[in-house]
Amino acid sequence: MYSIWKRFVKKDASSDLTDRIQRIREFGVPQHIAIIMDGNGRWAKKRALPRVAGHHEGMKVVRKITRMANQLGVSALTVYAFSTENWKRPKTEVEYLMKLPEEFLGSFLPELIRENVRVEMIGDFTTLPAHTQRAVQKAIDDTKDNDGLVLNFALNYGSRAEIVKGVNNVLKDAQKGILKGDISEDVFSRYLMTSTLPDPDLLIRTSGEIRLSNFMLWQLAYTELWFTEVLWPDFNETHLLEAIEVYQKRARRYGGV
Repeated sequence: MYSIWKRFVKKDASSDLTDRIQRIREFGVPQHIAIIMDGNGRWAKKRALPRVAGHHEGMKVVRKITRMANQLGVSALTVYAFSTENWKRPKTEVEYLMKLPEEFLGSFLPELIRENVRVEMIGDFTTLPAHTQRAVQKAIDDTKDNDGLVLNFALNYGSRAEIVKGVNNVLKDAQKGILKGDISEDVFSRYLMTSTLPDPDLLIRTSGEIRLSNFMLWQLAYTELWFTEVLWPDFNETHLLEAIEVYQKRARRYGGV
């Protein structure tokens, strides 16, 4: 009798989740979700584990959230994986973080290909270790023909550096005569690393920190922000659905009335 009850509860919970996903899809899903994945170190510390254990657990969460975003019909998911400031962390931690793309993409890539997910990256690719470059480039190359969800890794990324680089490239093109007249916001946006993506509709930051940490400062001008106390390794599909449901209740006026 108990086993029958357990099967019923499990089926009922699954049915509730399916209904919730369907309702969210009907009300309009944010097309681009950006996530600052924060709290891996604190998650590990609470369990008396090394910080790298938190990063390893966090990559498992990226898998779950990518699957759910794809199921919901999200067009792009940008995850802040490593900032230009993260090089200041202990050498052993940085070395581990640089190995994670190999491990993550090595095991997850076949599913990404099968599920029509395209991998992209923003950030300074050239200064990454060679083994990290190879892993990321292989994922980009192997998924380049997919036209479903874009899984966009912000890796060795800093928004101020991105903007400065964009300004310098604008100046170069102006000097060459490629650009003439005033530079509009739309034109400048084409000089940013996210030129092929729409601006994020929703930003999620975990771990209770309430700041942007040099992440997509230009692109987030009118993005809805959602902060949670949940540490990234504890973040799950239900939290993502909650964030989207809050987003759907907000009125996005873009400065209007």
